[in-house]
Amino acid sequence: MTNLFEAAGLDKGAPRPLADRLRPTKLADVVGQDHLVGPEGTLTRMLQSGRIPSLILWGPPGTGKTTIARLLANEVRLEFEQLSAIFSGVQDLKKAFDRARARREQGLGTLLFIDEIHRFNRGQQDSFLPVVEDGTITLVGATTENPSFELNAALLSRANVLVLNRHDEASLDKLLARAEAEEGRALPLEPHARETLLAMADGDGRTVINLASEVFIAVGPGQKPLSRDALTLIVQRRAPLYDKSRDGHYNLISALHKAVRGSDPDAALYWLCRMLDGGEDRLFLARRLVRMAIEDIGLADPQALTQALAAKDVFDFLGSPEGELALAQATIYLATAPKSNGAYVAYKAAMRAAKEHGSLAPPKHILNAPTKLMGEQGYGAGYDYDHDAEDGFSGQNYFPEEMGARRQFYDPPERGFEREIRKRLAYWEGLRKKRGG
Repeated sequence: MTNLFEAAGLDKGAPRPLADRLRPTKLADVVGQDHLVGPEGTLTRMLQSGRIPSLILWGPPGTGKTTIARLLANEVRLEFEQLSAIFSGVQDLKKAFDRARARREQGLGTLLFIDEIHRFNRGQQDSFLPVVEDGTITLVGATTENPSFELNAALLSRANVLVLNRHDEASLDKLLARAEAEEGRALPLEPHARETLLAMADGDGRTVINLASEVFIAVGPGQKPLSRDALTLIVQRRAPLYDKSRDGHYNLISALHKAVRGSDPDAALYWLCRMLDGGEDRLFLARRLVRMAIEDIGLADPQALTQALAAKDVFDFLGSPEGELALAQATIYLATAPKSNGAYVAYKAAMRAAKEHGSLAPPKHILNAPTKLMGEQGYGAGYDYDHDAEDGFSGQNYFPEEMGARRQFYDPPERGFEREIRKRLAYWEGLRKKRGG
């Protein structure tokens, strides 16, 4: 939607940021999203039909979501209107819908772009349904969060979800090359400093251009290129791309858990440090380490749980930053410990059996008989006291009689301490068969 300032041409002489000057004018110029805008890209094929469906653009910051939405509107000749879910409410949506209806009566269409669409609540998201269904608007929503978790199923069913990729070093370097062409000179950075700037951008195209703009402003033509140290003095290091309340939180803890499970202490330490650097709650990390010790190591190394709990206690005692070393030590211990989910699998199997068989009573021979009546009913009759039995093992049945043959839920693998447990179970099973138990 063009404002009066732009329509009058008064913006021509106004200063424009480098990022605005580099904004693509056609879809093919969008960098890093060839799977969408390349010759065989999803959006390219959609545009060949002359129209586009409602879309949800899901990707990290600075990957071109807003730019793509604007260019799509131009390609299919729709009026572009933009709202931010952060600053807009129900009344703003109603006014946008009314403007779209008025355009429709004149034979014009509207592409309504909603930035941060996941910020709208359920009721606000539902308000899009009728105007999307009847074609009043073509909705294009942008989100940095997983739409499966943040958007209503009804809205998702009416839109195509397109995933935008985080910029890699090659696409960021391509953006820097465009910035250099626009400025008419090379970015005044030494090679190592250029690599550092790319790392600072953290996959964000908008950030890499803004950082380049700061460098161009700070270092005039003909001046000495900046070293890595000089660069860090001029530009502020961008905070890690990590929202500990949303997707980043779950993605990184998943990576840490799987690296520990996969016995890779180096990768596990990396993901732990990513979360520590991002400001993650240290006690949350301690709780997850305890969970890993139980779920993925268990009795293969009983000390794993002790190490995880000790790390939590050490952090409580020392605080930050010294306490983080205890979390790192526990992470290394867990990653290098023998792995077993035997106890975890046994627990789930036993829980299924408990739910399946309901409230079956224990066999009477293992019940106490504190009253005469209970004794007469057979409570405790035939019970063998294991300490008095040969080898300290009676081999009696402890399952409900209605379940028939005894069940085996726990099957320890031949790893770590569970190798010894397996030998004990095999020995007792042999005694049980010998005695007809």
